[in-house]
Amino acid sequence: MPGGSAAWCCQALASVLIICFNQLINTFLSQRWDDLLFAHWPVDPDELRAFLPAGVQPDVREDRAWVGVVAFRMTDTRAGGLFPPRGLGSIPELNLRTYVRVGARRGVWFITLDTSSPLFVGVGRTLYGLAYRRADMIVARHGSRIYYASVHADRAFVASYEPVGPAAAPERGSLEEWLVERYRLFALRAGDLVGAEVAHSPWLLQTADASIELNTLAPAGLTLAGLPLLHFSRGVDAVIGAPCRVGALTHHARHGRPVPEADRPAGLELLAGARRG
Repeated sequence: MPGGSAAWCCQALASVLIICFNQLINTFLSQRWDDLLFAHWPVDPDELRAFLPAGVQPDVREDRAWVGVVAFRMTDTRAGGLFPPRGLGSIPELNLRTYVRVGARRGVWFITLDTSSPLFVGVGRTLYGLAYRRADMIVARHGSRIYYASVHADRAFVASYEPVGPAAAPERGSLEEWLVERYRLFALRAGDLVGAEVAHSPWLLQTADASIELNTLAPAGLTLAGLPLLHFSRGVDAVIGAPCRVGALTHHARHGRPVPEADRPAGLELLAGARRG
C-alpha cells in the first residue's frame, strides 16, 4: 500500500539519521597519526606550574615532570568519522606538551600546537581551546629517514629521525608507558577548563635515531636541558571526542552513567571501534 510504503521509507530514513547522529556525537573527529617522533625531557614541576591554569597540576613521576615534543603527520581526518568521505590529506603537526592531573584524572596539556593548516588552527582554537598556531612546515622522507622542519615566528624545530629495532608495546609500569599512554586532553576554552577523550590502540614504540638540529619551541621560563628520551611510532588510528567542561567529564552525558576515573575512560573501545569500522 502507498501509505505503508511511505511510512516504511520515513522509518528507514529516521533510522539512518539516528545512526549518523550517534556517529557524529560519539566520533567528533577521527584521523590517522603517522610517523611520530617522541622527544621527552624531565623538568622541574615548579617551573612547569607557571604554564598551567588553576585546577591543573603537573603529573609527576619520581619527583619530575616531563615535557615532550611530538612531530607527526595527520591523515584521513574526518568529522564524525563521516565527512569528508575520503578524509583530508596529509597535514603535519608539531606539539609541545606536558602531562597533568585534574583531580584524579590524568591527561595531556598542550603548551603549543603548530600546523600548516589554517582549518586545524581555527577548529582547534575555537572548539577545543587548544593553543594552535599556523606555521610553515616541511616533511620529507628519504628511505626510512624522515626530515621535519617547522617555523612559527621566532619558534622553530628542525630534525631528522628514523626507527631502530623492533616495535613493541611499552612495558607495564614503565616510564615509556606513563608518558605515551594518555587518553584525555585538557585545555582552557574561553576561561573554562574543558576536556576531551581520545581513543586509539596502545602505542607500539621503537627506539628513534634522531638528530635535533634546532629546537626553540619552549617558551621563556621553561628549560629543556640535556639529551631527550627518544621514541618512534609508525602510528595509530585515533578518535577524538567532543570537548566538554571538566565537571561534565564525571558523567557520560549520552548514556547517563558514571565515567570511571581510570586513564582509559568508559566508551573508548567503542569509539576506537567506530574509527576502525
